[in-house]
Amino acid sequence: MKKPIATKKKHETNVHQEVLLDDYYWLREKENPEVIQYLEEENAYTEAMTASYKELEETLYTEMVGRIQETDLSVPVKRGDYFYYSRTEEGKNYSIYCRKFNSLEAEEEIILDGNALAEGKKFFSLGAFSVSENQQLLAYSVDFDGSEVYDIYIKDLATGNLLEDQIKACGRSLVWANDNQTIFYSTLDETHRPYRLYRHQLSTLQAKDELVFEEPDAAYFLYAYKSKSKDYIFIQLGSKVTSEVHFLDANQPNAPFRVLNKKVQNEEYSVSHHGDSFYILTNENAENFKIMQVPCDAPQRENRKTFLAHDPKVLISDIEAFEDYLVIYCRKEGNQAIQVYSFKTQEAYYINFPEPVYTFWGGSNPNFYSKKIRFTYSSLITPRTVFDFHLDSQEFEKKKEYEVLGGYEKENYTSERLWATAEDGTQIPISLVYKKGIKKDGNNPLQLYAYGSYGSSTDPYFSTLRLSLLDRGFIFAIAHIRGGSEMGRRWYLDGKFLKKKNTFTDFINCAEHLIKAQYTQASKLAIYGGSAGGLLMGAVINMRPDLFGAVVAAVPFVDVINTMLDETIPLTIVEFEEWGNPKDEVYYKYMKSYSPYDNVEAKDYPPILVTAGLNDPRVQYWEPAKWVAKLRDLKTDQNLLLLKTNMGAGHGGASGRYEAIKEIAFNYSFVIKTVGTLAK
Repeated sequence: MKKPIATKKKHETNVHQEVLLDDYYWLREKENPEVIQYLEEENAYTEAMTASYKELEETLYTEMVGRIQETDLSVPVKRGDYFYYSRTEEGKNYSIYCRKFNSLEAEEEIILDGNALAEGKKFFSLGAFSVSENQQLLAYSVDFDGSEVYDIYIKDLATGNLLEDQIKACGRSLVWANDNQTIFYSTLDETHRPYRLYRHQLSTLQAKDELVFEEPDAAYFLYAYKSKSKDYIFIQLGSKVTSEVHFLDANQPNAPFRVLNKKVQNEEYSVSHHGDSFYILTNENAENFKIMQVPCDAPQRENRKTFLAHDPKVLISDIEAFEDYLVIYCRKEGNQAIQVYSFKTQEAYYINFPEPVYTFWGGSNPNFYSKKIRFTYSSLITPRTVFDFHLDSQEFEKKKEYEVLGGYEKENYTSERLWATAEDGTQIPISLVYKKGIKKDGNNPLQLYAYGSYGSSTDPYFSTLRLSLLDRGFIFAIAHIRGGSEMGRRWYLDGKFLKKKNTFTDFINCAEHLIKAQYTQASKLAIYGGSAGGLLMGAVINMRPDLFGAVVAAVPFVDVINTMLDETIPLTIVEFEEWGNPKDEVYYKYMKSYSPYDNVEAKDYPPILVTAGLNDPRVQYWEPAKWVAKLRDLKTDQNLLLLKTNMGAGHGGASGRYEAIKEIAFNYSFVIKTVGTLAK
């Protein structure tokens, strides 16, 4: 089958007295039938060129589905008189949300069935899911095309009927006031930014909803939430580097919001409530953040006093206030950690986790008066395990270990941590997992993953899907490169703005280290990254195409200059504080020097699989489409270059769990066929 050809159409942009030529700018025209035809031709080409993968792809899919407990349920969470949980059923894509009154032995009440809502839809995503304080009403939001624009519905849980209230075209924020009659929700501007907060009274039309807050600055996103104490509703305004919080007594929903502390450029802060105090997590003169305490009735900045001082070795990421304890989530020595402070004894301790390299993510802890916290624990070899940790006795209570079907034996696998040396001497951690018995002779296929942006850390977690690689002799590795926060806030700051190239060179140094240590060789090294991690993929293959045997770039942010020059595109203005503003010549030259689309050259590239979502509001589909078109035009090799666009989804790809597994099976089949061994 012939490769698709995107017609060149000259487009010029003048920047800093330089003329930028963009032959594929026309691919931005989503409503142009030629664009849709081109994307469909690329999909057809991808299908034809991977026809020989089908048997392997189906085998992988069967394996992956076969390892999961298709009919399963979450650990119930007690809230008031009800136990809430979700469950899945074999053959169904979406969760079913349920509750039981007063006892786990009581009759089940289904309060929302995602499968019923998704029936007849190509895409379905549940956004907000919020039960009123009297537990009689459910407010939920849905997105049916992947655009991340939601509609809100309200359900009477006693009758099962929907109220007449329907709130259209919203963001994700949705909060109940304590009167069980008032809902606060956000709406989006033309760049897809949540910027307004409305007050809705039940049984009234959306047109009558009152605008209670608007953030005019295009650099700030708006998010509303309620304190665990249920006493306050907060508006969190945030750019990439600056925050502002407003608060409202949740028992007086018609009162105006008050500002807690006005925004100060480059100060980030968030708030938790306990008793007469707000506890403020802030980076004011504290790179790794500190905790300040301020009276609720006099929250001015000058009344702040230090509760937990800054520690240059510990990054505080979040706090959670309970009646008797303040739980502090942080990063210490490259790992996640939890510190627990007792309000009664004024003493603190760290939770001791059972493995040296691990991860956890918070569970639902709605009860302010609880003496325990719930979280899910995992490592590269330990399946997801839900624990309740008793804050007083410091004991772990295992609530559920998610079963891996098919006979998984943890003892047959091993994980380790290596350290690569960056160009400037910085030590970069690498987490690895593989099946015991492999030889470090340079002949192992290896998949290397990284992200490295926004301060987002990539922690080592268990994946049943990944076993399909490990059992075929693959090593899986995570490069904890700068741009994330694995080693503290400085780790992030040293991988953004005019230091962004550290992210790319760190990744290259990690790849070189794995090859030098004979875990793999260049021809057997597959790399994977998505979104900003897709930018990483594009940058490193421009810099060192000889170093990699295969590349998977998912919804990649690769057209950096053109996107960041266009303030009408969702997220652009907000992103100035991550990448820089190319209207500033210094940033423009630096960004252009690494932007993948702008640095494609006439040279050999490794085999590349690129994915996109037609309705993606975060990385517009045209970025990967233009990148592939330019690569086709310039690259000098005969290696596979594939573009696969999901024509009915957004940034996250397919929404149903089975469809999502199919996408992963396809990606794995590409990697295995390209750098790995034949399917067993």
